Amino acid sequence: MNSPNASSSDPAQTPRLHIAPLRDNTTYGDIAAAFAASYLLTPDPWQQLVLDDWLREVDGKWASLTCGLSVPRQNGKNALVEIRELFGTVGRGEKILHTAHQVKTAQKHFRRLKHFFGKRANDPDAKFPELNALVEEIRNVNGQEAITLKNGGSIEIVARSTGSGRGFTVDVIVCDEAQDMSDDDQEALLATSSSAPLGNPQWIYTGTPPGPKVNGEVFTRVRTEALQTEPYRMSWHEWSAEIGADLDDRTVWRQVNPALLTGRLLWDVVAGERGSFSDEGFSRERLGMWGETSAASVISTDAWGSCADEHSVAIEKLVLGIDINPERTMATVGLAGRRADGRLHVEVVETRQGIAWVAAFVKNLHAKNRIATVVVDARSAAASLIDDFRREGIRVTVTGSSDMGAACGRIYDGVMDMQLVHIGQPQLAAAIAGARKRNIGTEGAWGWNRSNAAVDITPLVAVTLAAWGVGATRVRETTKSKRKARLL
Repeated sequence: MNSPNASSSDPAQTPRLHIAPLRDNTTYGDIAAAFAASYLLTPDPWQQLVLDDWLREVDGKWASLTCGLSVPRQNGKNALVEIRELFGTVGRGEKILHTAHQVKTAQKHFRRLKHFFGKRANDPDAKFPELNALVEEIRNVNGQEAITLKNGGSIEIVARSTGSGRGFTVDVIVCDEAQDMSDDDQEALLATSSSAPLGNPQWIYTGTPPGPKVNGEVFTRVRTEALQTEPYRMSWHEWSAEIGADLDDRTVWRQVNPALLTGRLLWDVVAGERGSFSDEGFSRERLGMWGETSAASVISTDAWGSCADEHSVAIEKLVLGIDINPERTMATVGLAGRRADGRLHVEVVETRQGIAWVAAFVKNLHAKNRIATVVVDARSAAASLIDDFRREGIRVTVTGSSDMGAACGRIYDGVMDMQLVHIGQPQLAAAIAGARKRNIGTEGAWGWNRSNAAVDITPLVAVTLAAWGVGATRVRETTKSKRKARLL
């Protein structure tokens, strides 16, 4: 695993956040590394640093009862855990319980361990016969995988559940995929080490920052406690980009992904992720950014506020944009048009819960005002209204993904160039503050990311569609009449 290009002087080999016991205490990290290296598992400098902290002792006890590691995926976290488990079971006779959120992850780890110990006791094909000679039993039963050694050490592998810790008594608990671990999971597991056979327990949590759809309460709490002024017997190692980091800066990629230098993680893979992931997903999964460090708003509050004019009115080429969220619980009708000075005006005409009101509301607006067109995204929930609008004689323009990229660019450029004006509506301001990007294709286009938004962004999507309609060549002008006030 080591590389001639990887050295402790490389900035990526040192975590941005590093909480650990005093380094003048005894550590077994070097012994663990040397032992693993004899079986072709040599740690990189960053892994050695973590090992040294995990395996540091004070008065015969682990200096860190609780260990946390947050590092982007595919950087070698699993290999680091393997070194810790090999040393613990073989060198110290520890009983280790290795847990993961998913069954497939737990089983994959078990297969990696069998690479060292063999497929069964007395396995003539074992790659390392001397390790296989230590084996008392290898249990291959799904959900009950375990390797038991003659010295009393063992590794048992389970997928987490509220009952996954029942019946175990262990020295070390490893919680992989800790970003998806609940309080109930933790409570079931920690009791297994309350009577640790060697009297020296340790809890290890490894993972990436929790996403919006997982239960990250435990991992988040471990991090919070570690970053306090006086954490109790804790270590925390975090490879993450700083707040405000440029997500496209390859220097940032390298600083938080130590495996890029060794070649285990490939630059073109990371570049592909940047093109495919949302900003939120890339900042979390590849740059290790937690909560407040995740991608900032696409348009800042200050920039948006500088475009406000409560007296603004659109007078030409009035276009409506319709958006409904995927759950069909919120809907918004947005408006865009040209002001007398030629600048683009946008506003939210109406936003309400549910969707039953939308068709009648738009029909009424269309009847009383000269609307050039109503714009609907073909892939949105609002597409279900297209036929209803057309039956009422309402001209509808349907957009595709490339149109959405152009539409979002128009909103962004309008704000940056001070060519867009809005009337300061709070629901639109909230949507701007909470909206993030999602990439569209591979050429740099992007749209508003609904899945990662913390607020309802239908107001923003609706006015974005309307703004696109104002500038689209296939939307013809229907009136030059001056609009003197809000829509009737």
